[in-house]
Order: sequence, then structure tokens, then C-alpha cells
Amino acid sequence: MKKLFTVMSFLAFSVAAFSQADGKAFNKKYIKQTMKKAVQWQLAHPKHDPRDWTNGAFYAGVVAAWQTTRSGDIYKSLMNMGKMEKWQPYKRWYHADDIAISQTYLDLYRKEKKQEMIQPTIDTVNLLLSRPYPRKNDVEVIKWWWCDALFMGPPVLVKLGLITGDKKYLETNDQYFKETYDLLYNKEEKLFARDLNFVIKPDGSGKREANGQKIFWSRGNGWVMGGLVRILQELPADYPQRPFYEGLLKEMATRVAPLQQEDGLWRASLLDPAAYPGGEVSGSGFFCYALAWGINNKILDKNIFLPVVEKAWKALINCVNEEGRVGWVQPIGASPGTNFNADSWEVYGTGAFLLAASEVIRLKR
Repeated sequence: MKKLFTVMSFLAFSVAAFSQADGKAFNKKYIKQTMKKAVQWQLAHPKHDPRDWTNGAFYAGVVAAWQTTRSGDIYKSLMNMGKMEKWQPYKRWYHADDIAISQTYLDLYRKEKKQEMIQPTIDTVNLLLSRPYPRKNDVEVIKWWWCDALFMGPPVLVKLGLITGDKKYLETNDQYFKETYDLLYNKEEKLFARDLNFVIKPDGSGKREANGQKIFWSRGNGWVMGGLVRILQELPADYPQRPFYEGLLKEMATRVAPLQQEDGLWRASLLDPAAYPGGEVSGSGFFCYALAWGINNKILDKNIFLPVVEKAWKALINCVNEEGRVGWVQPIGASPGTNFNADSWEVYGTGAFLLAASEVIRLKR
């Protein structure tokens, strides 16, 4: 009965969403107004430590909202957060989640040019580069062993490399990223497993969905594609490894686009959508962001991907209620789930929405 209610609720949302969105979803003034509302609502409803990975994703979206709207209030909120936290990453020097907030510090540094805004990040990243990942049971672990890390860590290293001019950060990012790629990327499916718990073993054993398909988490792959965009935004056109990142974005985009569902959103599990009723906004937001950026930067074919982005955006903008709350967000987890609805929100869902909006508004339709 609960699953049936969820399906009916989402179907009702879909009908209302498309009728509401048709007229103004792509109006630039409307998009900016919605972005501001979403930022304001989320700032008024704080959740988690500001330096937590969840807020690392949220504040990446807030930076994009400031860059899009040029709102002085939004910029002030970013600076106030950084000053309050003394520009410190979170607790663990070795964990990509705990430097995600540094993306925001580095972006703000580019405007303010104050060394104290980035020195704690430099100190933390230098520890990351100089020490092995803490071992468990004497098993050596790569630095970025879960696919979400590819949104959290790489943009920090790349931004830092370009800001400081020190190539070691760029080169280390290439190394760490490719270690994760080799560990978790399924070259047949063109999708990332969340971690080794979801990689099928050579003998065919391992976790699968109810329909027998491999488990590929929407938000996990959204993290990866969003991270690729944030790498490519930074890398010079002649950077030797740039073709690898561009190629991966194209490959994943080609795989993800046809997995979009009729309502415009993707399901929490990409290959078993029927078992996960209700579109999931955080994964869908990151996909929309990545595909729109690819179109805007002439990496993805507009004729193929624009209809996908348009359909996704019409659904996404109607997951924002009148107050500015972004709903239909799967709670914190490491695999697909069904425990969310129109009232479910998380800060990273707002971040994903804001990032998507910052690229959709730039589309030449």
C-alpha cells in the first residue's frame, strides 16, 4: 500500500509539474528567482556541520547561484560561512568528503585573494598527498575508494593546482581519479559502481537488483558526472589528460540519457527503475547539470541531449515548492532507496538543483 501511495503521489506531481512548467520553466528571470528562493530556504533550514560533505555539495550550488544571480546577499552568506569556519576543511585529512567544502573556499579566494582563505586547504591536501590512506586489517586502500569521492575531491585538487601553479596537485588528481576509475567503472555498462560492495565478482556473484541487473546508483553516478564537469571547467584546453575526462563525460552521458524516465527524472536505481517509484532529484539534478554543461561547452551534441535536459529541467523546477524547498531527495545513503517523497529534502539536493539551474539558464534553445 505504501509503494502504491508513493507511485500515485509521484504521478500526481508529474501531471501538475508539466502543466505548471510549460510556460515559464526556461524564463531566465523565473530561474533566478527560484534559485534565490532555494538558497534562502536552505540557509534558513541548516542541516549538518557546514563543512560536512553534504554542505560541500550545497555550497558548490550556492556559489553557482551567486555567479548566476550576482546577489550580494548570497555572496555575503558564503563569506560569512567561510569566516565562521575559519576556512577550515572538516575533520579527516584523508577523506575526500571532508575537503569538499574547500571548493567553495577556493572559489571565494579567487575574488578575495586572501591567503588565509586557502592555507588550511593547502595544509590538509598536502597531508593527503604525503600519507597513505589509513589501513584496515593491513589491506592498503586507495584514496578515493567510493565513486562519490569523484565529486568531492578532484575539483579541490584541480582548483588548487591552477591557483598555486603547482602541478603536483593536478598530477595527483589524475592518479587518484584513474585508480577509482579502474576500481569501479564498468566499461560494458558505462556506469560506476558505488564501491566494491556493488562490483560483480569474476564468478558472477555479487549484489544485484530484483530484476537481475547490476546495481548502479543514480546519485552515485550523478556525483561522478557532476565532478567531471567541475574538473573540465578548470582544466586548460591543452592539458594532456583533458581528453580522458571529456571522453568519460561523453561516454556516461550517452549511457545515462536513455535511462531517463517519462516524467523527466531518473530513478534511484538506474537499471531497475520499476522497483524504485518516484523520481529522485539529487541524482537527476547532477545529471541535468552535467548534460546541460556539456551542451553549453559543445562537448555533447545539442540535437541529442537538449531534449533530455529540457525534460529533466521541467521536472526539477517543479520539485521546488512555493517556499523554495527542493523535494523528492533520497536521504543520505550509499545505495538506491525508496524512502523519500515530495517532502523529503537534503542540502545536497538543493546543491544539485542550483548547479543544474546555473547551466540550464545558459542554454541556447
